[in-house]
Amino acid sequence: MKKSVSIRQTYPRLTVYEEENFRGRSRIYRGNLGIRNTESILDDIESLRFFSTSSNATLVVFTRTNFRGNFRVYRGTTNLRDLDDLIGGADVNSLISSNSYLTLAQIRQIRDSGNLPSGYRYI
Repeated sequence: MKKSVSIRQTYPRLTVYEEENFRGRSRIYRGNLGIRNTESILDDIESLRFFSTSSNATLVVFTRTNFRGNFRVYRGTTNLRDLDDLIGGADVNSLISSNSYLTLAQIRQIRDSGNLPSGYRYI
């Protein structure tokens, strides 16, 4: 009798690296989440890979901690080789990884409140 094996994949998948160009130590995070301070992960995140099977998946990077400051939005699979000076000459200091489409109004509400919607976890 054959045993069946099931594999459960959770998207999006966010891989963060401690060095530019996807080098150095890395960590993988899955599901909808927000990283409040990139400096608290791996002594700072310098590059990342964001993968989802959905073209509506949303990656939002912010210039300040706790989802504050200026931001840039990416849709679908995204690879960022260098997070330094990425947003108008400022570094990325927090981010949101979502498998669903986040509107600009939703992102501004997160920025204004500093709180993620229900169903998201904080790192």
